[in-house]
Amino acid sequence: MIVTARRIIYTILFTVFLFQGVQHAYAGGIRKHKIKKLFKHSKLLNDHFTGFALYDLGNKKMIYELNDDKYYTPASNTKLFTWYTCLRMLGDSIPGIRYEMHGDSLIFWGTGDPSFLHRDLKGVNAFNFLKNSCKQLFYASGNYQGDFFGDGWAWNDYNDDYQAEISELPVENNTVLFTTDSLGHFDIRPNYFVQDFEYMGDFKPEHFYIKRDFLSNSFSYPAMTAPKNYSQQIPWKVSADVIRDLLQDTLRQPVRVIRRKMGADAKTIYNTNADTVYRHLLQPSDNFIAEQLLLVCSSVKFGVLSTDSVINYSKTHYLNDLPDTPRWVDGSGLSRYNMFTPRSIVALLVKILQTKDEQLLHSELPQGGVAGTIKSAYKTDNGQVFVWAKTGSLMYDYNQSGYLITRKGKRLAFSFMNNNFTEPPRQVRNEMVKIITFIHDNY
Repeated sequence: MIVTARRIIYTILFTVFLFQGVQHAYAGGIRKHKIKKLFKHSKLLNDHFTGFALYDLGNKKMIYELNDDKYYTPASNTKLFTWYTCLRMLGDSIPGIRYEMHGDSLIFWGTGDPSFLHRDLKGVNAFNFLKNSCKQLFYASGNYQGDFFGDGWAWNDYNDDYQAEISELPVENNTVLFTTDSLGHFDIRPNYFVQDFEYMGDFKPEHFYIKRDFLSNSFSYPAMTAPKNYSQQIPWKVSADVIRDLLQDTLRQPVRVIRRKMGADAKTIYNTNADTVYRHLLQPSDNFIAEQLLLVCSSVKFGVLSTDSVINYSKTHYLNDLPDTPRWVDGSGLSRYNMFTPRSIVALLVKILQTKDEQLLHSELPQGGVAGTIKSAYKTDNGQVFVWAKTGSLMYDYNQSGYLITRKGKRLAFSFMNNNFTEPPRQVRNEMVKIITFIHDNY
């Protein structure tokens, strides 16, 4: 009788335990097999190289993995690595210039600050400091240890606005903005480049556009009428002399170029709020800001401007515990030499959440249905954003990595990568959005 009673008690306890486990798996947990089914039956995603990692931030465990240990070309998902490095190395404001005063002379060095006279960021603190100094100005160049393009960039994209040249002291986005009014009359900013704008009779493209000579700041327009309300940005060719001329043109006072090593006691003028710069980095996916921010990090850490040095430092000190070693060469993701795995990007996303308030970090990323590069891709859920993610696109590649909150309040991190497809990118994007939205709606 005693043995029978014990068996009955054990059976009841086991049944309760089993029921609770099943209840947790089906009511509270995310059912892995349903997500697997979505990928298995997607003809589009099975037509190329797809990787996916989905991580539960609350339970601190991976929910679903598909080729998450394979390396992919990340494109602008690289900016997540740049962002994290900045969050670890920079303070609340971006250093604008470093300077020393000697008698009646003011010697200054660039920090790589992208906000210096930027058309949107409008970093003017350093500019106003120079303008109001009443000193003889000396621009000390040569602190940047790199080339005007990053490793693995496409050189034939030199005329496109997304590939501005890298420099130690950027001025006005390192691009020339050409616009026309309602009558077709041109306005050129910076105005300094008006002298380099000329008609070229043998330049006869199918559609009106302006092109720069690859080796110089000679800008040509074709033998056709300029459209009304036209706008085009073209990177200008960087050199110390052009930077000096632009400074003289805006400061309205002489600037001399010198070569001088910066002293250990050089002081700093800060330009712009860092979070504002990060928002401009991530939401429109600005390559220029990304490259320059790595130089700012290098300036703060090493006193020189070296992309390689700051990437190697970040990999050694901040990213040495990622599941897979990142193959990381530039700040923006323009290079096809970059390669990351989805599970390493998810691990990075977890690290990012450890740096600042989560809502602030979300506000800096593109927001589905509201802002940035995924504004039109997703719809909000009754006005509520549920996905915050960085996109990354090159020809034949499209990726999204970021954060997701489900209807039941589950906080997730994900990395969704697609390489080597031949379909239109919009089709791949829409399929990704369908899966991410399904996860939001059902869990």
